[in-house]
Amino acid sequence: MPAKHLRFVVHEHKATRLHYDFRLEIGGVLKSWAIPKGPSLNPADKRLAIMAPDHPLEYIDFEGIIPEGHYGAGPVVVWDAGEFKPLDTDDPGEALNSGKLSFELSGKKLKGAFALARMKGIPRATGKEWLLMKKKDLYAESDYTIKTELTAVKLEELKETVPPCETE
Repeated sequence: MPAKHLRFVVHEHKATRLHYDFRLEIGGVLKSWAIPKGPSLNPADKRLAIMAPDHPLEYIDFEGIIPEGHYGAGPVVVWDAGEFKPLDTDDPGEALNSGKLSFELSGKKLKGAFALARMKGIPRATGKEWLLMKKKDLYAESDYTIKTELTAVKLEELKETVPPCETE
């Protein structure tokens, strides 16, 4: 029986600092990681991904400017979205609990096989440090450069909006 295709989204988010929020639909919520440099299609890039609080599924298509005084204040846009399929497991939640999840993305920008792995043995680690890595496949790009969606035109279109969740 084929694995269920679940959704993913990457939000480009200019809060205190520009970063990318990588979110996977697992267990009825969006499991979330903040990726300072953003995802990459280059297998040589191992991107730091800091696990963040889960977000409700309604957040998947959120775009807007989170008002001052709210967690994550600043502009948020959908940078990429699509489906993801867990690889090597029927239980992606359990795979995350064990510290490693491999999956395939079918987005507009991110395609092919990736893995998330919890980092171990880091001094002063919080346990929230992960790496997001692109696997070598036909979608890998050794010269990949991330391109912003937070353009001046897009910023003009955004409205100040409180997101459908309040996290810490």
